[in-house]
Amino acid sequence: MTENTEATWFRDKFDAIRAEIQKAIVGQHEIVENVLICLAANGHVLLEGMPGLGKTLLVRTLASAVSVDFGRIQFTPDLMPADVTGTNVLSEGRVFEFRKGPIFANILLADEINRATPKTQSALLEAMQERCVTVGGKRHVLEEPFLVMATQNPIEQEGTYPLPEAQLDRFFFKVLVPYPTKEELAEVVMRTTGSTEAAPSAVASREDVMKMRSIVREVPIAQAVLDYALSIVVACHPEGETASPAARRFCNFGPSPRGAQSLITAGKVHALLAGRFNVAKEDIRKAVKPALRHRILLNFEADAEGMSADRVLEETIAAVDTSDRDPIKV
Repeated sequence: MTENTEATWFRDKFDAIRAEIQKAIVGQHEIVENVLICLAANGHVLLEGMPGLGKTLLVRTLASAVSVDFGRIQFTPDLMPADVTGTNVLSEGRVFEFRKGPIFANILLADEINRATPKTQSALLEAMQERCVTVGGKRHVLEEPFLVMATQNPIEQEGTYPLPEAQLDRFFFKVLVPYPTKEELAEVVMRTTGSTEAAPSAVASREDVMKMRSIVREVPIAQAVLDYALSIVVACHPEGETASPAARRFCNFGPSPRGAQSLITAGKVHALLAGRFNVAKEDIRKAVKPALRHRILLNFEADAEGMSADRVLEETIAAVDTSDRDPIKV
C-alpha cells in the first residue's frame, strides 16, 4: 500500500466502526471518536461520567463491532487481585492449574474502578503496561489487541479509592462523558422503550485493529510539530523555565513522558482521520485535553478558584502559541 492508500483505508475502517457504534450510542460523537483513537493507538482509556450515560454499552458495542472478546469486572471494595487476574487451583489430578480471570479478554471493562482497594487496582498495572499477568511466579501473556476501558463516577467519593498517579498515567486518554442534550435524551428513550433494539454487527476484525495500529506507527511527524507538542508538555511543568503562567500558578506537577508519547500518537491518528499522512499542529491541539488532563496535578489554589485541568491546558496552549521562545532541542 502507498501512504495515501493506507491513510484512506484507515479512515474508512475507522468510520465504519464508528458508524456501527452509533447505531447503539446516541450522540456522544467526540466520546466515541476518542475511544476509537485509543483502540487504534494501543492505549487504555478512562471514562468519567455520571451513571446511566451509556459507558458500559459503548464498550460492549465496540467489542462487537471489531469482533473481539469482551470481559467485564465490576469493581467493589471486597474484590481481590485474584478475582481480576485469575489463580492457581488444584485439579482432580492433584496438579495446580491456572484458571484465567476476566482480565484475559481483548477489551476489558473495568466498571467503577475507583471502588476497589489500591491492592486490587494494582492488579491491573502489570497488565496495562506489560500486556501480561504474573501469578504464582509464572508469566501469562495477554492476547492482542488488549484494551482496558475503565469507568468512574466523578461525584461519588464515599467508599471509593482515588486512582494513584502511577495508574492514572497508564491511561492513554481520560474522556469526560457529558449528560445528553434534550434531543439526544429523547432519542435514547425512543430507542430503549420501543419494540426493536439496535444490534450492531462486526465490521472489523482483530487483524484490522492490529493493522490500524501498525499504520499509526508509520505516520511521520515533522521536527517543528514535534517541538510544538513537546513545548506544550514542558509548559505544563510549574517548576520549568518555560512553564506557562497558568501552570506556575495552578499546578503542583506536570505530565510524565507518557503524556508526550500519548500526545504524539494521538496526533498521528487525528492526521489519518483528516486524510493526511503527516501530523499538523492542529492534530496535536485536538489531543491535548484527553491526553494530559489526568496527568497534571492541580494545587489547592486551583481548587479554591474552580480552575479545572482543561482550563489550565487551554491557557497553556495559548501561551505556547503566542510564545517567541526557541524550539526545544531534541
